[in-house]
Amino acid sequence: MSFTLAIVGRPNVGKSTLFNRLVGKRLALVDDQPGVTRDLREGEARLADLRFTVIDTAGLEEATDQSLQGRMRALTERAVEMADVCLFVIDARAGVTSADEVFAQILRKKNAHVLLAANKAEGSAADAGLIEAFSLGLGEPIRMSAEHGEGMMELYSALQPLADGFAERARADAPEVDVDVGEEGETQAPTPDKPMQIAVVGRPNAGKSTLINKIIGEDRLLTGPEAGITRDAISVSADWDGVPVRIFDTAGMRKKAKVRDKLEKLSVSDGLRAVRFAEVVVVLLDVNVPFEQQDLRIADLAEREGRAVVLAVNKWDLERDKSNKIRELREEFERLLPQLRGAPLVTVSAKTGKGLDRLHGAILRAYEVWNRRIPTARLNEWLADMVTAHPPPAPAGRRIKLRYMTQVKTRPPGFVVMASFPDKLPASYSRYLVNGLREDFDMPGTPIRLTFRSQSDKNPYKDKKKSKPSRLRKHLGKKPFDK
Repeated sequence: MSFTLAIVGRPNVGKSTLFNRLVGKRLALVDDQPGVTRDLREGEARLADLRFTVIDTAGLEEATDQSLQGRMRALTERAVEMADVCLFVIDARAGVTSADEVFAQILRKKNAHVLLAANKAEGSAADAGLIEAFSLGLGEPIRMSAEHGEGMMELYSALQPLADGFAERARADAPEVDVDVGEEGETQAPTPDKPMQIAVVGRPNAGKSTLINKIIGEDRLLTGPEAGITRDAISVSADWDGVPVRIFDTAGMRKKAKVRDKLEKLSVSDGLRAVRFAEVVVVLLDVNVPFEQQDLRIADLAEREGRAVVLAVNKWDLERDKSNKIRELREEFERLLPQLRGAPLVTVSAKTGKGLDRLHGAILRAYEVWNRRIPTARLNEWLADMVTAHPPPAPAGRRIKLRYMTQVKTRPPGFVVMASFPDKLPASYSRYLVNGLREDFDMPGTPIRLTFRSQSDKNPYKDKKKSKPSRLRKHLGKKPFDK
């Protein structure tokens, strides 16, 4: 999705109807009674060739206390801050109300891209309200009828230039992954224009914000003993011991069953998006409760996304028996995360700053391995030795032959092995080769993609039918003019 669109407005102006129109399904409840929508609802919208995420919000009401209406308004304002574009919907038949004027002023301060839509504008009864909409100072209103599908092309024309800008921003921010291997295979070092992107993830109250503040040398991020202070995936740029970096601080990720607050769901979603925009993911563990199920899921997510992973154990200054504890941590790591075998495991104290040099070295090491290229000649020599030591199985008596191997991508490293009957090669043999790559080429921890393919060149005469001999030749047994 290239951008996020939040639909906001007073209750009963047609926000949910417009949401259903954009996603093409009746996902949101619609009724004439105001206040039906209370929670945030996301959907994948399609508008001509545009693909984006649309958020249906609760109706904005003039309530700022802890009442139901006040909490609904706070949640809606949160969605406005997170969204790339805000679509402010008014009721064209009711005209501009005092509440519309108040909310328009709030939106101008909270979101840089605000579009104004006058809904229920079918017929001449809405002309007066459409003219009043200009007084809100949000530009020319889009005349539409969500119920009848009118005004969709006008909305497309307003979103199209914004979508192009967000697409360029996404391309600029997104890390280069699955890069084709060139002839030289040189690793591009981080630069101020293209810094190394690091995401710090973990459960709530693990010390992520405190760690980032210590790295950048200032109290940029809000910290405290309470869990769940961080809401946004906030990025900060810094020069970390001569290396330009961009570090994402993410919200704590709890088990899905425990995430019931809609605000927390938005925060977790934002954190997962930060993982996809990172090159190196630092999974921060609490030394008091390491390797809980949620920690394992977070680390597995980073591996499946193909990112370099570093595990950091925080609050190490509180541990008394350090030698036994580090041994226990390494044993648990090997047992619980075999897919990240050999990944760096470092101990740090975000409060005192001890261990940051080890963390810096581990991140650079993981980044270097993530970008590594192995020459084809060395790979094929290695493959021959691996096959000699442990030949592939022979299903139905036919031996699987591994002909040659080459690296086709980096970030993370990707390899292709040309083989006969690749579909019959068991997963255990693939793991055998991947573990061998990690050990023999010093590639611990980084995700490795290994693919088996069959030979593409085929015998052109294999399926060609033999021509039948002529009747005369069959009768004579030789050519008619042979001597």
